[in-house]
Amino acid sequence: MLHEAINWLLITIGALGYPGIFLLMAMESSVIPIPSELVMPPAGYLSQQGEMNMLAAILCGTAGGLLGSYINYFAAHYLGKPLLLKYGKHVWITEEKLAKVESFFHKHGEISIFIARLLPVIRHLISLPAGLAGMHHWKFTLYTLLGAGIWCSILTFIGYFIGQNQDLIMRYSHHAVLGVIIFSALLIAVYVRHHKRKAARQAS
Repeated sequence: MLHEAINWLLITIGALGYPGIFLLMAMESSVIPIPSELVMPPAGYLSQQGEMNMLAAILCGTAGGLLGSYINYFAAHYLGKPLLLKYGKHVWITEEKLAKVESFFHKHGEISIFIARLLPVIRHLISLPAGLAGMHHWKFTLYTLLGAGIWCSILTFIGYFIGQNQDLIMRYSHHAVLGVIIFSALLIAVYVRHHKRKAARQAS
């Protein structure tokens, strides 16, 4: 099944080219469950074969990730928030809780978006609370691009150096996920420590 999926993506990306990468990554970042681990490595393999430019593939994947994220962002902001304010009380979502979400994203939105874009599952969902909170567009764009760009680069390099070996692609993709989880945990620890020191200085 995995072999067939990767072969299909190789054929699809080879046929559609850069727009295919853009479209698939936009779908991956919205609500359609297409794993980026199956999109960017084939693009890396095609780059190694000389059929694509690696930088262009990474940029298309990153831009597609931004588009998909904005689809979720705007859906949550313009559709989700009014519905939650009107009907949320029936499922224990109050205006006060939404205000807390907004406050959190105003204070910690940048680090939240950046880290979430590196992590599986969360990367698909983080745009929803950002949209509900009305996170500033430029900040949302910048940190989405940073996170998505790093992740697309990692996966593309995996495909470039490993080639068409599906087992190795998935193995090293899992290693990459573990690596970014550890990196994210360390980054969060540094961030929390910095804010505690900042709060202590302000208190004194």
